[in-house]
Amino acid sequence: MHRFFIFVQYFLYIGMRFFRLFWIPLVPFSATVGSLIILVSGCFNPFAPELDEGQDLTNVITEQQSPKEVLENFQLAYTFKDSLIYSDVLDESFVFEYFDPNLGPSGSFVTWGRDTDLKTTGRLFRTFDVIDLKFLNTIFSEREGGREKRFIRFNLSLFGSEFNFIITGTAIFTFEQSDQDNKWRIVRWKDESDL
Repeated sequence: MHRFFIFVQYFLYIGMRFFRLFWIPLVPFSATVGSLIILVSGCFNPFAPELDEGQDLTNVITEQQSPKEVLENFQLAYTFKDSLIYSDVLDESFVFEYFDPNLGPSGSFVTWGRDTDLKTTGRLFRTFDVIDLKFLNTIFSEREGGREKRFIRFNLSLFGSEFNFIITGTAIFTFEQSDQDNKWRIVRWKDESDL
């Protein structure tokens, strides 16, 4: 029995020496490899649809050769929260107008220019995780030379981590064709959201 305990002690002694020689240097290596495996596997989503590597995304953005194409880019900018596309649909002389019911005793119209609108829209893009803009139908349109006005019903859904909004209403867009690059852009947007 005594020999058995000596054997066990010897076995443990050899095991500890082996552990100290080979296992302890492997601990940092194992931790590094394990962390790397977890990190890399965290970037892979087996349920996500595969991207089509051959798809040419430049065909999605229009050349803005008509007010319809401007609206397509406008919708694309909101969907992908792309400030560069959005800035290209606005003319340098752009004016945004909306009704604020909280101003004065019966509310008042508020206007701002292109720079303020780009900053405001940029904040909107950063605030919400998902933005879904749908232009429903054109109620009225009139065209005169290189200028067109459209009354369009819309539905805007904003989904964020803290709050969600669904806004419907009418947008009155005035488009103008540029003499420099022949692109159409929005020069005025009057928002008549249903409050």
